[in-house]
Order: sequence, then C-alpha cells, then structure tokens
Amino acid sequence: MAKSQVLLMLSIFGALSTCQTISVSGNPPAGAGIPLEGFVSFSIEFSSFPDFAGNLSQPNTFSNNLLNNLGNLTGTKPFIRVGGNTQDYAIFNSSLDVATVGIIQPNLSTDYPTILTFGPPYFESYATWPDTRFSHGFNLGRNSSSARDALLDSVPYACAALGQDGRLNVWELGNEPDLFKTSAQGIVRPANWTEQSYVDEWLYWTGRIKEVLQGNCSNLTTATEYLYMAPSFAGTGNSLDPIRTWEDGLDNNGGIEYISSHNYIGGATQPGVTLQGTLMNHSMTVASVAHQLNESRLLAGINGSAGLPFILGETNSLYNEGAPGLSNSFGAALWGVDFNLYCAANNIRRVHMHQGTNYRYDSWQPIETNKSSIGTKAPYYGNIAVAAFIGNVSGNTANTTAQNTSIANIPLSNPMEAAYAAYQDTVLQRVMVINMQQYNYSNASTEGPRPVTTYGFQVPESCTGNASVSRLMANGSDAITGITWDGLSYNYELMNGMPVRLNNVTIGESVAVGTNGSFSVDVPHSSAAVVNLRC
Repeated sequence: MAKSQVLLMLSIFGALSTCQTISVSGNPPAGAGIPLEGFVSFSIEFSSFPDFAGNLSQPNTFSNNLLNNLGNLTGTKPFIRVGGNTQDYAIFNSSLDVATVGIIQPNLSTDYPTILTFGPPYFESYATWPDTRFSHGFNLGRNSSSARDALLDSVPYACAALGQDGRLNVWELGNEPDLFKTSAQGIVRPANWTEQSYVDEWLYWTGRIKEVLQGNCSNLTTATEYLYMAPSFAGTGNSLDPIRTWEDGLDNNGGIEYISSHNYIGGATQPGVTLQGTLMNHSMTVASVAHQLNESRLLAGINGSAGLPFILGETNSLYNEGAPGLSNSFGAALWGVDFNLYCAANNIRRVHMHQGTNYRYDSWQPIETNKSSIGTKAPYYGNIAVAAFIGNVSGNTANTTAQNTSIANIPLSNPMEAAYAAYQDTVLQRVMVINMQQYNYSNASTEGPRPVTTYGFQVPESCTGNASVSRLMANGSDAITGITWDGLSYNYELMNGMPVRLNNVTIGESVAVGTNGSFSVDVPHSSAAVVNLRC
C-alpha cells in the first residue's frame, strides 16, 4: 500500500503514540512452544453436536466451510472434541429414532439439557465433516447400573461411526470429574470419593469399553489405536488433584495420548468481570494459564505422564457459556488470539475452544433458533488470525518428533499489549502485535478518534526488504459485526462462511524492513497486526 494510503487510513484515527523498540531473535528462543497439528481446534457440547454437524440427509455445510477455512491455513482441519457437561448426562437408547431428546431444567441450566437421551442417529453427525478427526466423550458421571449398561451399549455405534476413514482421534471418559462432588448441576459422587476412587473407576470402565470394542471393532483396540485424553479436570483447584491422580496410577494401562485440562479465565456472572480488566488484559491471561503450566511442569516428572502432550481439551472466555456484550465481542476475539498464542508459546500443544448452541462465546451459531441467529461470530475471526499466524504445521503429530513450527512470546511492559513471533523450520517468519487497549466505537462521540500506537521492531538483517501486513480489524472492541481478517469476511450471509474479499477494506499494506533489520508498524487500539517477513 502506498504511503499516502497509509496516512489516509490513519487519519481516521487519533494521535500516534510510540512504544520502545522490540527485539526479535531470528531463531526460536530456548523453550519456544511447538504446537501440534490442528492446534486451533474445538470442543462441542455433546447435546449440541448434531446442530453443529447436521446429519447425512442434512449436513451442516456452513460449519464445515468454517472448519475448512482453518484447515486451509494450518494444513489440518481442527480436531473436534465432542463432550462437555452434557456428555455426563447423556444416556444411550438404541431404540430412539432421533439423535437426541433433551429436557432443560431451568433451575440447573437454561443453556443445555440436564436430562438427555441419545439414539443411533446421533452417530450420523460424525460422517458429515470430511477429513476431520474426533474424540467421542463417554458418560462417567451417571453411574447407575442402567446408565452403565447404556454406556456399553453405545460403544459399538461409536466405533462403527469413528473406526473408518481416520475419523477417530481419541476417546474420552468423563467431563470434569473433579466437580462430581460439588457441581451445581447435581452431585454425583459422595464426599469421600478420592483421587484413587476416580482412578479405579476410570481404569475399570476404560477396560470394559475395550472389551466391547474387541468384539465389534478390534482394529481400534491396539496399543496405537485405543487411546484417551484424560483426566479432563476443570483445572481450577477443585476437589481432585490432577497430580495425585497420576500418582495413583491413572495411566497404569498405558492408554492416555494427551494430558487434558480445562481453563476459563473467569465466569459469566462473576463480580468484577469486564472486557478490559478480564479479557483484553495479557496479565490476566498469564495468571489464568499459570495453573496449567504449573500442572504440566509437575506432571513432567511423574511416571506415565512424562512426555505426553499437554492440551486444553475445553476452554473459552467465561464459564457458564459466556456473557453477552463480553464473550461475543471483538474484544473477546482479541483475547482469544492472545490466549491461544500464549498457550502455544508455552507448550500447551493444542487448544479446543468450547462451543454450544446459543452459547454467548461461540465462534459461530450453527442453526437458527429463537435465541440466536445463524452466523459467524466475532471469536471466529480470532481463530482465523491464530491459524494464519501459526501457519502450516502438517505432519506435526503427537507421535512425530519432526516439528517445523514454533511460537515465542515477546514480553511487553504494558499489560494491554502482547506480541509473538512465529518460526518455520527455525527461521523467523512472522511477528504479531495485539493492541488490547480498549476502544468502544459505540462511545466514539465521547472517546474521540481511535488512538494508534507505533511499534518498532528489530529483526535480523536477513529480513531486509518489504514485509506484508495483515490486520484483524473491527470498528472497536465492542463490535459484534463488521469484523475482518486481512480484508476478508467469513460471514454466513455472504458465502455460507467461505472467505469473501470486501471492497471497502484496504489491503496490500507493506512495511519496509531496513538494511539493519528495523521496521515499525502502526496498530490502532483494539486491533491486531501481523507482519509477514522474508528472512
């Protein structure tokens, strides 16, 4: 983009401020994170999965288009975890001729059914998204004899749906069992249920599931195929300790592929939660993820867990399905970029962003309901920006030592800003700046023009030349529509979620990297920019 065009673009914003020069190494620093393929992935509420995926007669092509967009950027479509709270309410009935029958009990939850039956048609949904790998969540929470019989009855249907075309990633047994003694949705274990009690149950029922698989899908019972993510704890210091769980022998049978933890930075109705103070705040993200990083470090020394990839099997902005005006805003998209990249930089190897029909923090609403319109939501644009920044990591699987992508956090002094570097084959490729200083366009008349910060960078001299700039933009942090990544819209209304280049968004911007490796980029408040280098 010509200099005059840059000045014209910036003239609609306020005064410029300048930060100190940011030095970026040409090679990954020690400890830089190495993401797994499909780093940008999703967790879908068990009761909502048929809405998101559709069935064989009516596949949800909108959802599939959005997944394909991400796969086109990273080389692998997102991995889909089917689970969540309703995984532990779901009772299988082989006579049911519809996917699900759910009953919402408003005193327990207004967002999802806490009485849930599912039938054989449920498993059609696994066939609607080509080239996608899934984890299927089995019910551990309900432990009556009838619920346990139903669990085993469901196994042949699950293996038939996932045992072909490479659809199965791993299994999961139980969602957040560390809350089984305390959950507001219903206590399902006694107060004296310990880590060892959980381990004994988990080992027994994963063994029983394997027995059923051996009689129906024996190809899925080998040491390389019969794998789980576990322990899937809520991850906030609840009634079971994940470290002690591993010490008590969780992986005695050797079938765990991923250590899975869950994270939410705050609660939808938690006092004091704000966009700037909670979400658009790098210090809060660092503090939130610190629990998982400490858990990961401690587990690295325990037999069975050492060397296993540590992932977030479920996460999003605010638990209890998010808050309107916060979780569905562009500010939440910026939070998602910072949160995901901070995880990636610290070797949380994959992140599954949780979704559910009508949830406020959704990346997209898959169907029309009386509560929410079908469409691409603000957080999806954050997913796209993360995928584009990380780039192609195909071939980087849990069983492969050859890694070609690494991510590093670049510490900044202002907690409302964050920066990252992406490396391919140990060579610097991209830097990102996320300016999370809040600008609400709905208050533009009182806030005045949108401020801009100039960020100076020092990179290796080998990066000299022109570097292209891609921007994650909206009118402000409180925007819920009108969002673009690099001038592209992924709106449902335009092309069913496929990318559409907008004519009213300037693209083709570049910055000059001097012969000494220095350059600068201007980033308006409440936006992010990626500089694509040629090192």
